[in-house]
Amino acid sequence: MPRLKSYLPIFAAVMMLGQAVPALAEAQLPDFTQLVEQASPAVVNISTTQKLPDRKVSSMQMPDLEGLPPGLRDFFERSMPPGGGQGGRQREAQSLGSGFIISPDGYILTNNHVVADADEIIVRLSDRSEMKAKLVGTDPRSDVALLKIEGKNLPVLKLGKSQDLKAGQWVVAIGSPFGFDHTVTQGIISAIGRSLPNESYVPFIQTDVPINPGNSGGPLFNLAGEVVGINSQIYTRSGGFMGVSFAIPIDVAMDVSNQLKTGGKVSRGWLGVVIQEVNKDLAESFGLDKPAGALVAQVLDNGPAAKGGLQVGDVILSMNGQPIVMSADLPHLVGALKAGSKATLEVIRNGKRQTLDLTVGAIPDEGKELAGTTGAEQSSNRLGVSVSDLSDEQKKANDIKGGVIIKDVQDGPAALIGLQPGDVITHLNNQAISDAKQFTEIAKSLPKNRSVSMRVLRQGRASFITFKLAE
Repeated sequence: MPRLKSYLPIFAAVMMLGQAVPALAEAQLPDFTQLVEQASPAVVNISTTQKLPDRKVSSMQMPDLEGLPPGLRDFFERSMPPGGGQGGRQREAQSLGSGFIISPDGYILTNNHVVADADEIIVRLSDRSEMKAKLVGTDPRSDVALLKIEGKNLPVLKLGKSQDLKAGQWVVAIGSPFGFDHTVTQGIISAIGRSLPNESYVPFIQTDVPINPGNSGGPLFNLAGEVVGINSQIYTRSGGFMGVSFAIPIDVAMDVSNQLKTGGKVSRGWLGVVIQEVNKDLAESFGLDKPAGALVAQVLDNGPAAKGGLQVGDVILSMNGQPIVMSADLPHLVGALKAGSKATLEVIRNGKRQTLDLTVGAIPDEGKELAGTTGAEQSSNRLGVSVSDLSDEQKKANDIKGGVIIKDVQDGPAALIGLQPGDVITHLNNQAISDAKQFTEIAKSLPKNRSVSMRVLRQGRASFITFKLAE
């Protein structure tokens, strides 16, 4: 019995600890009820209507329904336009999304893809009232749209600063997934500054907040109830949410909104370069300590970069003091600048650091295309590729001063790295190529068992590739 008594205090302590753990966990988890109550009135449902061309079936095209089984005959009759096929029936396509009010007089932010090509936009408020919205402007590059409804003293949301976000923070989304108004979901920020294919000018916020069709355009909140992003898209292989969603930073969205409101369009900075990622092999070939920066694969003639002295083969390490870790960091920084702004670039050129000062231009509406043709043949058997000089017309068409065009690819390193006839080679082993003779000489002296870079133009697009020659 004395032994049992000695264990009683320990048992009691364990029981108390067991009760305290759930209470402690509950105290640490955020309570979103007040946030949702305050924010929901300013979150809206957006539906759009798009008129499609009339579908007409003439009487000469009407099938003969006599003699068909009753069930099949009913099916065909229901599928036909009214009026015995003499007229037409107008069809309408509808989409559904979310948005939120940012000013008491009725300005609303949403996604461009929610309202794209819409003939009519209907906004449903939290009190279930519906209003037609005017499209103030859209910016497909950032997927932001600004709407306007008539109203006074409308509820608005507080705007936060997305630049202060950190991975691991709690966030909340409110929207209309599948048409269910004011649905609340929560999660954390998974990463910031994400780049997505074909979305070069938005440093997306990645979260694990459940987002589904209908959430697009809705707000993403921090725990203070401030909007820090616009829910835009998800990554999925199944068509549904898989734990990876992306939001447009509110800092980016508001800059776009203000420009749309004042000028009807968005102005972005532009350098006039084509860049690519610096991988391990490219870093080795350019003499870098580690893979980092944006490798300049192409400089457009008479563009801001060309005027500022940027060259093909330069590796941009920073812009205005902001480091370029991934190549996608550069478009984010450049796009945030206005045309005419000054930019200071730190670059690696021929293994040495240097600083360039240039003036940022305005991004053009259309890109510049390059093309190539044929010429007189030379060859280099060491790489397994036959090349020829470029004519003056080819150089002009490709907007380059020198290089060679591939006539034929045999078995060897060229075939292994995917070179094709018609490709134009402008640089080999960090040296600019003037003609086929120089190309052959450089190819003969290439180092073995070390990454070698080559700049290739294919259908107007330039990129650096790397390869190694065996002993």
